[in-house]
Amino acid sequence: MDLNQLKLTLKRKEICEKLNLNDSNDILSYYPFRYEEYEKVAYKDFKIGSQVCFVGELVSYPSTFRKGRLSTTRFKVLYDDEIISVTIFNRPWIKNVGMNEDITVIGKYDGNNKVTASNYYTKDILGSIIPYYPLKEGISQNDIKKLIQYTFSKVNDEIIDEIPTDLVEEHKLIDYKTAIENIHNPLNKSLLAKSMSRLKYEEFLRFYLALDVLKGNTTKKIKDKKVFNDQDIERFIESFSFELTNDQKQAVDDLLNDLRSERIMYRLVQGEVGSGKTAVASIALYANYLAGYQGALMAPTEILAKQHYDSLKKQLEPFGVRVGILYSALNNENDVKNKIEFGDIDIIVGTHALFSEDVIYKKLGLVIADEQQRFGVKQRQALKNKGDNCDFVLMSATPIPRTLASSIYGDMDISTIETLPSGRKGCKTYLINKNSIVDILDDVKAKLNEGRQIYVIAAAIEKSDNYKAKDVNGLYEALKDELKPYNVYLLHGRQDSTEKDKIMERFNNNEIQVLISTTVVEVGVNVKNATMMIIYDADKFGLSQLHQLRGRIQRSNYEGTCYLLTDNKDESVLNRLNVLVNSNDGFAISYEDLKLRGPGDILGTRQSGLPAFILGNLIEDTKFIDAARKDAHKIVDDLNNSEYKKFYEKIVENTNKNYIS
Repeated sequence: MDLNQLKLTLKRKEICEKLNLNDSNDILSYYPFRYEEYEKVAYKDFKIGSQVCFVGELVSYPSTFRKGRLSTTRFKVLYDDEIISVTIFNRPWIKNVGMNEDITVIGKYDGNNKVTASNYYTKDILGSIIPYYPLKEGISQNDIKKLIQYTFSKVNDEIIDEIPTDLVEEHKLIDYKTAIENIHNPLNKSLLAKSMSRLKYEEFLRFYLALDVLKGNTTKKIKDKKVFNDQDIERFIESFSFELTNDQKQAVDDLLNDLRSERIMYRLVQGEVGSGKTAVASIALYANYLAGYQGALMAPTEILAKQHYDSLKKQLEPFGVRVGILYSALNNENDVKNKIEFGDIDIIVGTHALFSEDVIYKKLGLVIADEQQRFGVKQRQALKNKGDNCDFVLMSATPIPRTLASSIYGDMDISTIETLPSGRKGCKTYLINKNSIVDILDDVKAKLNEGRQIYVIAAAIEKSDNYKAKDVNGLYEALKDELKPYNVYLLHGRQDSTEKDKIMERFNNNEIQVLISTTVVEVGVNVKNATMMIIYDADKFGLSQLHQLRGRIQRSNYEGTCYLLTDNKDESVLNRLNVLVNSNDGFAISYEDLKLRGPGDILGTRQSGLPAFILGNLIEDTKFIDAARKDAHKIVDDLNNSEYKKFYEKIVENTNKNYIS
C-alpha cells in the first residue's frame, strides 16, 4: 500500500520522507536495531554507576529548570521504603502521572539515593522487551513506533504468507504476520527469536531467487564468439616490464575464455590494491580489439581515468591500438565522441561521461568498470547497453573471501587475484593513541630528508561544530611552517578537476613533498616516491577504506609506513584499528569490515537491484544462508509446482523492476 493509500498525517509523511520509506512494506520492514529487556533491581542491589530499573511511587511534584534549549526535571519516588531523588535531562514531564501513582524509572545510580534517569514510563514495563529504532534528527522513538502501529493496523488484513507452504512447514517457521507483529512488539524472547528466524530466512530466500533471475538476464543471453590469435596475445604480454603472477595468469585465462564463449561475460575481478588488475584488464581489452570490437574502461574519477589512459596508451599504441579518453571537462569532447561513433577510437577510457546519451559506439564489445562499488547498477548497465550483447567485467579492490563473494555476487563469475607482484615491500602500520603528529615528527622529517614524499589524510575539508575531526585546511596551516623548507599543499573534493589534476601532477613530479588530502586520493593515485601516510581521526574510517588508502604507499620497492592517529579511547575502536596494524591481507581485513559494518556499506550491494539484507548477516547467519540457497535451487528446479511458480514469478517481477535487464 502506498503512502497516499495509508492516509498518513503530514507529520508521518515527513517521517517517511526522511527515512526513505515509500510504502507500507518499507515501513513494516523498518526493523529495530536493538532491544532492551528491563528487569527489576532491588534497592539493596543498587551499585554506583550501574543501571537500575524499578517501579516507585511518586511522592514529590516534579520541578523543571530551563537554560536555553536545555531542561532539567527533578522528582522523588518511594521505592523499597527509600526516598529516591530522580533527575532527567531534556525530557518533558508525563502530564498524566499524579501524586502517589506508580512510575517506572530506568537510569544510572549515582549513590546517596540519587538516580540520573535515561527514561521513565507511566506503566510497569519491567519484564517487557523494548525495541529501539535508528533515528534521524527531529524523529523520536515514539514517532516511529506509532507510525508502525498505525501502518500495521491499516494493512493487517492484507499481510499474507508468500513463501510456499511446504518450506514454512519444513523449517517450522511462524507465519509472516506474526513475525512482523513480534519483531516490532515482541510478547516474549521466544517469539522474538522465531520472528527473527522467519524474516532472516525469507530475506536470504528472496536474495538467492533474485540472483537466479539476474544470472538468467546476464548469462543466458547469446552473443557472437570473439575470435583472436593466442600468439598475438602472448606477444603483447611479453612486452610487459614484469612477469604476470599465477593469479593474474588465471584471471587472464578466465577473461579470454569468456570472450571466446557464446555466453555473455559478466565477471568480477577482485584483488588487493596493487595486485595488477589493470594489467589483466589491458590484456582483455587488447583481445577484444583483435576480435574487431571497441572496448571501454570506466573509472570513478578523472584522476584515475587519466592514469588508466596514460598506462593503456603506453602499452597498446605500439600494437596499433588507438586509445582515447572522455570526461565531462574535456576540451575536445565533441571530437572524441565523433571518433567513438565512427570507430576511430579502439579503446576509450573515461568517467561516467562514457554512458551519456550522446555517446554512440560503432561496435562496443567489452566494458570494464574499475572500482565497481562506486557506480550504481543503472550507471554500469547504461554503459553495457551501449553495445549489442557486449561482455562486462567489474574490478574491485575491496576483495572478500570467495565463499562470501559467491553469496554477494552470485549472478557473476569471479576471478580472484590474491598474490602481489614480486618486489613489493608492503607497508608497516602503527597505531598512535593521540590525534597529533607530535610524537612522530622526527620520523616525518627523517623521511622527507631521505627525499621521500608523504600523504597526510584528513576526515574533513573544513572545521565543523557538527563533525569533530581535523580538517585539511587546519592541518595545512599547522604543518606548512613546521615542515619547511619542504613544499606542503592541500587537495580535496571541492576543488575543480583542473586544479586537482595540476596538484596531483605536481605531487607526482615531486614538486610537492607533503600532500594534505581527504580520501580523494583513495583510488588511482600512483606516486611511487610517496612512502609514508599519516591518517588523522583514523577511527572515523572503515577498515577497508583505511587499507585502500595505505595502498597508495606500497606502489614501489620501498617499504611504506602508515600512522593511524586517534584520540578515541574506546576499546572496541582500538581493537578494530589494530586489525590493520597486525595484517596487510586485504581479504582478512575486508572480512573483518564485513562483520562490523555489513556488506551494503562496503560493497555497494544496495545499489545492485538485489533485495537488501536488513536483518540477515552474511557472516553470522550461515544456517539461514545454506537453507535458503538450497530452497532457491529447489524452487527453480520445480516450477511445475504452482506455489513455487507463483512465488518465483513475483521475484522475477520485482527484480526486473529494480534492475535494468
